Amino acid sequence: MPLTPGTRLGNYEIVAAVGAGGMGEVYRSRDPRLNRDVAIKVLSPQLANDPAALGRFEREAMSVARLSHPNILSIFEFVQQNGTAFVVTEFVEGETLRARLDGGPLAARRAVAYALQIARGIAAAHARGIVHRDLKPENVMITRDDHIKILDFGLAKPVEATALDK
Repeated sequence: MPLTPGTRLGNYEIVAAVGAGGMGEVYRSRDPRLNRDVAIKVLSPQLANDPAALGRFEREAMSVARLSHPNILSIFEFVQQNGTAFVVTEFVEGETLRARLDGGPLAARRAVAYALQIARGIAAAHARGIVHRDLKPENVMITRDDHIKILDFGLAKPVEATALDK
């Protein structure tokens, strides 16, 4: 059942639903302790009772938490409370790359600028041993100040460095 505005989840107050995916729903929320908006991704109740799904959700949180890069979504915490699992991340205002592309082709300079930012973010993840495995325009946000943020590491996989990486 979706959360409604005003509902409290842990220390956070739900402001509005902003999206949904295969693992759950994402809400714009308010962090009153630090007076800022955050995003909360809530694992769906059906999956919260599935140990494998809960494990994937927790691994996603741990994978993203290992990363610190301007082109990768920042994670603040992973919480399991009263049978609900959720991840708290920065709230990114803007639009997905898919929405931008649906508006027509990008100018060449802009496309190259976005591609470079995506490449830098993915390179940073790879340097930390994380492979995204679901990079697509729906998982790339363009912020209001025209910067790229890579989202949704739900299918990410940690990998060991190979001889080629050394």
